[in-house]
Amino acid sequence: MLQLLIDGHNLIGQIPGLSLADFDDEEKLVVMLRRYAARRRARIVVVFDSGSPGGRSRELSGGGVEAHFAGSHTSADRVLIERIREVKRPQEWTLVTSDHAIQHEATRRRMRTIEATEFARLLSPPHSTQESTRPEADDKPDREDDVSEWLDLFGKK
Repeated sequence: MLQLLIDGHNLIGQIPGLSLADFDDEEKLVVMLRRYAARRRARIVVVFDSGSPGGRSRELSGGGVEAHFAGSHTSADRVLIERIREVKRPQEWTLVTSDHAIQHEATRRRMRTIEATEFARLLSPPHSTQESTRPEADDKPDREDDVSEWLDLFGKK
């Protein structure tokens, strides 16, 4: 199973159509990550800065994505480095960030790394850079993979 540890705000800055200035930028990214997790059958842990009180977000977690916010007295960078140091099998994880200090810690533990710009391209296929991160009512899945992705995202009835 693909396991990703993601520097959330670092990635948001690399995705066309998303902006750190958006009120709901974290939610938009999580929707994209859920779609990716469903397609790739991945487990994703994404860490964002400045959440109060910090910790796991119940509202954003689900669908293969576990969202965390750094508390007011720490940073996402520090939380990511702590998670890298604590993970039991670092070689089974991939870190997504362009922050060199965090990459260095991951490399030291033999965790794979991928630049946020490169992963952003995986999340945003070229034909969909202007698409909304939320499906419209008239959107219909085109392939069998899309059907299973939608069921994972929106639940089976």
